[in-house]
Amino acid sequence: MTVYLLSQNHFGGVMFRGLLLIVSFISFTTLGLEAQTGDPKKEEPKKKFDAPPKGFDTKRDKIERGKVELIEYESKTIGAKRKANVYTPPGFSKDQKYPVLYLLHGIGGDENEWLRGGAANVILDNLYAEKKLVPMIVVIPNGRASKDLTAKDPIPKQSPAFAAFEKDLLNDLIPYIEKNYPVKADRESRAIAGLSMGGGQSLNFGLGNLDTFAYVGGFSSAPNTKPFSALVKDPKETAKKLKLLWISCGDRDGLIKISQNLHEALEKEKIPHIWQVDSGGHDFNIWKLNLYQFTPLLFR
Repeated sequence: MTVYLLSQNHFGGVMFRGLLLIVSFISFTTLGLEAQTGDPKKEEPKKKFDAPPKGFDTKRDKIERGKVELIEYESKTIGAKRKANVYTPPGFSKDQKYPVLYLLHGIGGDENEWLRGGAANVILDNLYAEKKLVPMIVVIPNGRASKDLTAKDPIPKQSPAFAAFEKDLLNDLIPYIEKNYPVKADRESRAIAGLSMGGGQSLNFGLGNLDTFAYVGGFSSAPNTKPFSALVKDPKETAKKLKLLWISCGDRDGLIKISQNLHEALEKEKIPHIWQVDSGGHDFNIWKLNLYQFTPLLFR
């Protein structure tokens, strides 16, 4: 049993008071990790966020919905056209400018994973109906920057494409979005977050490009996450520029040590962040919850 202490943090006017999260670590089968049975007598982790309402990830009747559009953009990075899904919020108007969240998939996914497995558009629609979100555009790209690689290819073969997506994102996708959609183009109007491999990408690309992103979120981040010394070169500058840094994981996730180690390093350097642990493994039950918890904090 491991005990974590989260110190008091301040993000964009929202104050998070410290609390203890008591977490029972149980390994989970994913990316070759073996699941084990946990001890039912261990104490449940305490949570900073209330449980979402029943049906938070289910389509509701009689609410206004956002629109999902599949776009293609020219990637000079790889010399080919690439796809991404773009969610525009209910009541979208070309006469209004919006902040943007870039939402990244896991190692086995693509631009459709958050929609098919994560019901991202449904969760966002419901949050808008609850009046919990600042209107934003959400871009869901393919984080595998390659002409022909897919999730079916061996992971070692895909790995360079995951790293190459940083250049594609910064030099090709973001400029396309800012040219073709009514968006705000300042760093405080951009967020990046993702699950598993995409969580690692979000931490790597977000913390590595704080002149581009002010909001960064890693959900159950995978081993592609860079070590703290590579993520944070200047702790004071990082703390100054971040509006929100979110680190979360399920308490039965075999990858929790990656997020835990980052949290502890951030604590040591006194870099404000949210460290959220919920009951669950390495799957969309956790990532849907993270999306529901994370997005209302953006662009405040």
